[in-house]
Amino acid sequence: MKSKLLCLSLLFLILFGMSKPAAAQEDLWKEQRAWEGVPEYYQKWNYPDFQFSSTLPAWKNDRVQVAATLQRLLGDIPARPKNLNVKTVFRKQMNGYVLEKFLIDNEVDGLIPGYLAIPTNVKGKVPVILGMHGHGSSKDNILGSDSDTAQDVLALLISKGYAVMAIDSYFNGERRGTGPAGTPEQSKGAAQETSTFKINLWFGRSLWGMQIRDEQIALDYLKTRPEIDSEKIGVEGMSMGSTRAWWLAALDERVKVVVGIACFTRYKELIEQRELKAHGIYYFVPGMLQHFDTEAVMGLIAPRPFLALTGDSDAGSPLSGMKTLEKKLDTVYSLYKEKDKFKSIIYPNTGHVFTDDMKIEMLDWFEKYLK
Repeated sequence: MKSKLLCLSLLFLILFGMSKPAAAQEDLWKEQRAWEGVPEYYQKWNYPDFQFSSTLPAWKNDRVQVAATLQRLLGDIPARPKNLNVKTVFRKQMNGYVLEKFLIDNEVDGLIPGYLAIPTNVKGKVPVILGMHGHGSSKDNILGSDSDTAQDVLALLISKGYAVMAIDSYFNGERRGTGPAGTPEQSKGAAQETSTFKINLWFGRSLWGMQIRDEQIALDYLKTRPEIDSEKIGVEGMSMGSTRAWWLAALDERVKVVVGIACFTRYKELIEQRELKAHGIYYFVPGMLQHFDTEAVMGLIAPRPFLALTGDSDAGSPLSGMKTLEKKLDTVYSLYKEKDKFKSIIYPNTGHVFTDDMKIEMLDWFEKYLK
């Protein structure tokens, strides 16, 4: 079965653009000894080591507090629009699907540009995948309409009867030049990212919280579409998109299945390995390490299916941290007697990439748990 899916996926990837090859071996990051080169003061800080409860009832009680703490740490996030103001820019009949482009007013700082592709060879309501692009890319990467097709999942998912949605996150794609400095930052994505982070701090909220808010608005829109089975919503993403995927699923139970490519990251090990530079300022949540590390966030996804696909030489995901996360998430999924619904694959000699093999694993996961 997997060989047939691989052949099918490769056919579509040839038609719609091949993903980038893995990084050359000499370019791959290798993990150093813990704390090597890190000044002693930082080594002595009190880094949290979250322990899941030993019983399911106790964890169900604890998870309420974890979720509430996360929401508080994200800051004073404005309520989402009660009545969405959506403009359809165009609607086109494509080969095997209808493609719509839309703009949603988030009622705080601008419009959210996005695409929705709906297969035409499926009767009734269809399951949908919300594809989340990486840092410095855009919704167009998810659809393969950009020169960088590594994140292109449209053809593969459409061929299996899934609708696909993708939006531009802050300071990416069509939203470049729409930050607080306006058009002077249009060609300077890093500058817009920083200024947007700063202005949100002044208003008592995190940029990361605002990014997640936009994804939730996208889910709100999906709920209004009669073609979509809103009980079958999956999310996938690479890099920044991966982190957005598991944070969104942690905080919004409308997400039923999660696939994260790269950025399966535990923060303590990121510091140990001197790799804070591997992530942009956008996703740093003030105060988080006063409470817990990322296992607490990911634990909120359980018992919903969660697949993590990561290279062992990805600087943004230290291997030691991934091993710790695997053990901790096995623990929480075991509380539900759903251990098989969490899976982590660590690819040897692989960097920060989204390979064809990963795409097949992603598809298999959605086929198993979303359909």
